[in-house]
Amino acid sequence: MPHAKLGAALTAVNWNGNVAALLSDVPITKAISARNLRVAIWAKQLEISDYGNPALCFVREMQIAGQHVAVLMALALYKPAAACMRTMLETGLYYSYFRTHQSELATLVRDPEYFVDKKALLEYHKNHTPNFVELQRKLGVVSRLETWYSRVSAVVHGQIPGAWMQHQTIAEIAPNKATQNLTISEFQEGEEILHRLFLCTVGRLLWDTFSVAAKKELLRGLPGALKAALALDAA
Repeated sequence: MPHAKLGAALTAVNWNGNVAALLSDVPITKAISARNLRVAIWAKQLEISDYGNPALCFVREMQIAGQHVAVLMALALYKPAAACMRTMLETGLYYSYFRTHQSELATLVRDPEYFVDKKALLEYHKNHTPNFVELQRKLGVVSRLETWYSRVSAVVHGQIPGAWMQHQTIAEIAPNKATQNLTISEFQEGEEILHRLFLCTVGRLLWDTFSVAAKKELLRGLPGALKAALALDAA
């Protein structure tokens, strides 16, 4: 019977072995953990600083999407991980816009035909977020976002058949080192873009309400010239 065949295929995959293989690669697990930790720090500070804002639903979705990347990588499901990392970046961008556009957020929930695309969201920041144009240029936000988004979307939409996927049957799902390395590389880039987007948009606006510990972590590793340009204190 079909359902019996599905069960046989699913149980044929060594899921525990796939997870163990990822956990044995310490540099990869450290990279996944570090990126999700920074997303978690942003999420926690935004939840506190913007308490009660209905647009925080996007922040929660953002954090969960990053966690799902870790889960899917551990299961060797790399192509679905691409969709989750794109969701992580998109929802962060949505939050940066809808937190001050709550009537439009209500319309988004009510009307299935209403949609604000990525270009419109970025144009909003260019026109209305103080110093965004100058700061994003120094941080490389828009150029990196456009390049990364196009590349990852091509995988998500199947424009490159077979990309990020080596198996042809469920039973063949297993770790692939080359694809795993590609997946973590794109996850790191996507999270870095999200981080820099927040630094020159909502993060700057709410920075004074963030904890000292969070400020230090969010500025960690940022070149001195960029710290100076952002004018964000660590205390």
